[in-house]
Amino acid sequence: MMRRTLESVFLLLIVAAMAGCESKFWLMPTPNLYTRGDVDPFPNVPPELQNNHVEVLYLTDRKPEPSKDPNDTSPHYGYKRSRSVAFGVANVDIGENLSWDKLEAVSRTKEREERIPLRVTKTTEIVRFPETPRILSAIAPFQPATAPTTAATQMQAELDKDMKLVYGELSARLAKSPSKEVFVFVHGYNNDFDYSVMTIAQLWHFLGRRGVAIAYSWPAGASGLLRGYTYDRESSEFTVYHFKEMIRAIADCPDVKKINIICHSRGTGVVVSGLAELHMEIGGSGRSTRDVLKLGSLVLAAPDLDLDVLIQRAVTVRLGLVPERTTVYACAKDKALSISNWLFSGTSRLGAIRSNMFQPDELQMLRSSKTVQFVDAQISDPGPYGHSYFHANPAVSSDLILLMRYHCPPGAEYGRPLRADKNGFWVIDDKYPAPTTQPLVDDVGVSR
Repeated sequence: MMRRTLESVFLLLIVAAMAGCESKFWLMPTPNLYTRGDVDPFPNVPPELQNNHVEVLYLTDRKPEPSKDPNDTSPHYGYKRSRSVAFGVANVDIGENLSWDKLEAVSRTKEREERIPLRVTKTTEIVRFPETPRILSAIAPFQPATAPTTAATQMQAELDKDMKLVYGELSARLAKSPSKEVFVFVHGYNNDFDYSVMTIAQLWHFLGRRGVAIAYSWPAGASGLLRGYTYDRESSEFTVYHFKEMIRAIADCPDVKKINIICHSRGTGVVVSGLAELHMEIGGSGRSTRDVLKLGSLVLAAPDLDLDVLIQRAVTVRLGLVPERTTVYACAKDKALSISNWLFSGTSRLGAIRSNMFQPDELQMLRSSKTVQFVDAQISDPGPYGHSYFHANPAVSSDLILLMRYHCPPGAEYGRPLRADKNGFWVIDDKYPAPTTQPLVDDVGVSR
């Protein structure tokens, strides 16, 4: 009996280890929202963006590594950690020599004749920020904290120069779009740099190529089963400071009107920790964290977070009230989270939570909340290992689009026809979304 149990666990660990690594990346299924013919995301795409190429801005504290191809001069990023953050542009091709008309057609088709590959064709590092800290002696207590330095430092001058380049890239891309929002994707365990870039590239494509897509890629993807997972968990703690500084920097760009964040799996821990610390800092100074950071929608997709840890880290500081809307996607068929919960003997992973786990007063709060929603993905096919359904399942991706592009609150009366269960969770099934007569209006006031 014990032997069979150990064998089962070992096989499940192998499955979990494979969850982030596929030999080839394919365009996600068309969201149900677009296959009916009544919603078209592409008529207002600017002419210069009507092609099969996507440019994704990236921020990463992965350590650069040499290319295996001596003729390849593009930077490559592995799983090792870097104390400095790189900012750049990654070029992604959707299909090979695919025309815009063909891409637009397959992006509104439920049954495609063939799968469409995605590939990162080039990366260009534009800025590499100074290490944090540059040297360990920089944080030594040479003077009391009550006597802060007010004179500009050389490092600050370097940062100001670097940020001008970052803002230039952001502003140039925002100028091409009627929407002045950015969509930041933070990946999870065992995902490499290319995965993070290609995931936000295809989501941005199905969002109608509005605003700017940004991949925040932290140093995950170490080899090994248990050792790989524990390395990635440590890296998710390492990267929190860099994530905080980069979100703060993006918000400081005057042309950015709103920041939307999609985080997945272990990446939810990075985002929750970072935003909680920023909220304590900004809110403690009497300012509005939402306004300072320009936070729009926050999506926690299949969050690999212990529920008790979340309560202590985020609920106690009322982080759910900070973004305009926080949405948690959970699925009972998520195999990867089952293994994570077994490994750490936690109460429950947030991404596998059920509505019957809450007390009556907590459920009442959920039912009345205007800023926090739990969405139960009761779907037949949650995708590979049940963990990537936020883009692999066409029903869930439809809801993500209704939330991110059209900013719809839950409810058919708002054009986002989620079904509510008796306890206050919203529910998605395979046929979602049902047609609604409520007009959809995007972030710049354009109706569908």
